[in-house]
Amino acid sequence: MARILGIGIATIDIINHVSHYPAEDEEMRALSQQQVRGGNATNTLVVLSQLQHDCHWCGVLINEADSAIVEQDLQRYHIKYQHCQRFNQGKMPTSYITLSEATGSRSIVHYRDCPELPFAHFSQLDLSGFDWLHFEGRNIDELSQMLQWVKLNYPALRCSLEVEKPREGIETLFDLADVLMFSRPYAESRGFQRADDFLHSLSYQALMTCTWGNHGAWLKQDGIVSHSPSFPPPRVVDTLGAGDTFNAGLISALVNGQPARAALEQACRLAGHKCGQAGFANLNELL
Repeated sequence: MARILGIGIATIDIINHVSHYPAEDEEMRALSQQQVRGGNATNTLVVLSQLQHDCHWCGVLINEADSAIVEQDLQRYHIKYQHCQRFNQGKMPTSYITLSEATGSRSIVHYRDCPELPFAHFSQLDLSGFDWLHFEGRNIDELSQMLQWVKLNYPALRCSLEVEKPREGIETLFDLADVLMFSRPYAESRGFQRADDFLHSLSYQALMTCTWGNHGAWLKQDGIVSHSPSFPPPRVVDTLGAGDTFNAGLISALVNGQPARAALEQACRLAGHKCGQAGFANLNELL
């Protein structure tokens, strides 16, 4: 069991389940609706906790009613959040998600009125007891300071960085992480149509992965690019959070000492399992 700290956001996800994705100007009735905790970093921690790791979250909580949804779900999965910073003003970020029952795809509209986690707060943490830090690639200026501070004060502490979206200046972070987890949308934003071509173009020392939906995922280590296929379930139910689940599977395998290629396959298998069910509960039973 490793002690893992995730740094990123938590959201309130309002999920409308629909029979099919609506056309523009179409009016339709939702089959059901859920209001749950979301957010990339906390999703990854929920999966890691089920993989028997001691998980902690560092992010922002707003002192308002919706924070209870986040806190109750973190408590359910035994995730500690004493390292968070709390604010009295603002609103927990909210994602309005349309989940198609026909395909399992999800479309998201996101709204936030919430401060980002500042470096000044992060720099007060004692990280000496952690085995791994996982960062969302957001809030670039503050995150750059966080990663540099970790390298200076905890040089042996391994850090992973999720690169989901193209954000201005995010490339300046890539030399500061030990593991870089790229998404298909980021690679395509750089002009690539294949994950292997994208990874071949990079020369960072970090271990790098790039997911590509049902085509699986690729990994680059020591200049060599390898591939794992996807492991789709018999029926795709819910792809929301599949990337976060992949990241958790990869981190868990690496922190447990598995070779990188085995870690890649485990991450793909776990993400495939997740796509076959709604939400993140009971992933440990699926394993």
